[in-house]
Amino acid sequence: MNYNTLKDLLKQADAEQNNGNYDQAKLLANEVLTALEESADGLVLSSGASQELRAISTRLLGIVSFRCGDYPAALEYLNMALYISEKTSDKAGMAKALGNIGVVYEHLSDYPKSLEFSVKALSIDEELGNKEGVAASLGNLGNVHAYLSDYPKSLECYGKALSITEELGNKEGVAIHLGNIGIVHRYLSDYPKALEYYGKALSIAEELGNKASVAIWLGNIGIVHMFLLDYPTALEHYGKALSIEEELGNKAGVARKLSNIGNVYRYLSDYPKALEYYNKALSIAEELGNKAGVARHLGNIGRVHIDLYDYSKAQEYLEQSMSLHEKQGEKSEIGELKSALGALYASDTNPNGEEAKAEAYLLESIAVSRELGTKKYEAHKTLAELYKRQKRWEEYSEHYEQYHKVRDEVHSEDAKKSAALMEQRRQIAEREKEIAIAKAAADAKHQATEQLLHNVLPPSIANKMLDGTKLIAEKIPSVSVLFADIVGFTKLSQRITPEELVDGLDRMFSAFDALAEKHGLEKIKTIGDAYMVVSGAPVQREDHAEAMTQFALEMVEAMQEFRSISTGEKVQVRIGIHSGEVVAGVIGKKKFAYDLWGDAVNTAARMESHGEAGKIHVSEEFVRELGMRNEELGMKDKELTGDNSQFVIINSQFIFVPRGEMEIKGKGMMKTYFLEKLSEQDL
Repeated sequence: MNYNTLKDLLKQADAEQNNGNYDQAKLLANEVLTALEESADGLVLSSGASQELRAISTRLLGIVSFRCGDYPAALEYLNMALYISEKTSDKAGMAKALGNIGVVYEHLSDYPKSLEFSVKALSIDEELGNKEGVAASLGNLGNVHAYLSDYPKSLECYGKALSITEELGNKEGVAIHLGNIGIVHRYLSDYPKALEYYGKALSIAEELGNKASVAIWLGNIGIVHMFLLDYPTALEHYGKALSIEEELGNKAGVARKLSNIGNVYRYLSDYPKALEYYNKALSIAEELGNKAGVARHLGNIGRVHIDLYDYSKAQEYLEQSMSLHEKQGEKSEIGELKSALGALYASDTNPNGEEAKAEAYLLESIAVSRELGTKKYEAHKTLAELYKRQKRWEEYSEHYEQYHKVRDEVHSEDAKKSAALMEQRRQIAEREKEIAIAKAAADAKHQATEQLLHNVLPPSIANKMLDGTKLIAEKIPSVSVLFADIVGFTKLSQRITPEELVDGLDRMFSAFDALAEKHGLEKIKTIGDAYMVVSGAPVQREDHAEAMTQFALEMVEAMQEFRSISTGEKVQVRIGIHSGEVVAGVIGKKKFAYDLWGDAVNTAARMESHGEAGKIHVSEEFVRELGMRNEELGMKDKELTGDNSQFVIINSQFIFVPRGEMEIKGKGMMKTYFLEKLSEQDL
């Protein structure tokens, strides 16, 4: 093999790594190094030519190691390439190696070192008049400044890089810098601008026929739509990007897109689907030896298990993820994981909780945040709650103050602007979601959107729509309907931040959703702070009252953990239940909604509005329905009389405390009860 042959092998190796074929790229680069070491086939090269090829081969191995997430190995190879280039005074090689090292440190969250190496690379490229190199270094500097939240500086660097690549007629470079500018606008929550720049980058990539770049920008567009809560469009773009990555055989790209799709399903609370995609991504990352990817996917799986209240598995996966990130030196990820683990071990609902371990993780997370100069307040908040529980008042006060201080710093004008956009984004997302559902009904072949339709509507109703049924309406003779409303919500909302309000509602309603799924109930809707659920529709069931009873009791138990962090107030719900006949169906042409109508719905709402905080107020019809169901099963109910009040005990599980007859608005006099869980002392 001669010089040109070896140079061609290295070009081929570079192409393989660009396509994600890392094993083949390593094989070719090592083949060149072996030839240089052994002087195979009588190879005779000048010292300069030999060192040039050695530097390129070593740098390629560093890039491949970086792509595989093995950052220590990447730095070792790249520093060796830099040393060889310095030894031979190959300034072009030095600039490339310095730039690559800067990128590795960027991913290790060591931004000062990343800036140091990127600036050195830029200086050499400017000295050489290498405009392509200058543009690349400016792009790297733009990335670092974006991570440091210095968005004006980042946009300045990207703008200069864009001008140079346009001057050179380098369309591929133009697309990269346009896309990077889009990323900054995404960080700034300026999603229309982000989509504008991503669209320009995508158009150039499609024009050039560069499928790898097309997949990248489709994925980024998917991220924006996910932030906009436009999950159907996000899945559509991720699906297209995934197909391209699979066509190219780019396993690393496939893993990234699978992980992105997993994120969407996690936000949709479709945890089995989320785990399915995360585990596929994990398998590919393990196959590629991509340590950073393995760590990232393990962390995602751990977070799903938190959502599923499977604390043991959550701890297992998060600690595995943290261990790998620590080996890689990825400080930003380490800080996030330690905060999550601290919250997990500190949770009073976690049977595996360890307060000492929680404290250690949270303090370490805070230390990492201070070291990196990032403003993270969640760990302070959790630590304050832990110290309050332990009555360690001085430490509680310190971290409670730090929580507010850092949070206030984070809430700069830009952050406030982003918060103000929250409601607007929600409304836009709601409208777009409804349009997407209609589109999904017309295009049932698209698996992702079809799945989304099943998530939004009851499965039996979704299947009817997919089969082309235009009018869906039916009378159901007996169901149980529940309404729940947060007590004092209006006053509470005036005393807490918008972020806490939205986060609190999301956590409460997510907990209710999980319970509804557990007991086979169908959530109908949420209106502000009100929650409506039905048992026995659209799929009829004889035990609808019993299922609703279990759900309501567990709903009250779930509310025990909810308190306002700002005020310390206990948050309570008022619950009302009634059984009876309803009409159910889907209404709307473009805006679809599955809903219930009838006197049973109105009466259930009245039970809630005439109820009391923290109690389950039920109608006599509901008690009778539950009693009749138990008679059918051959179970005998018991009645206890004391203090002139009659207590009805059903199936040795539930107790109904009579409230007497009372005037119910729009219904007249009704006999109602409070449902409670039967305790041993009641027997």
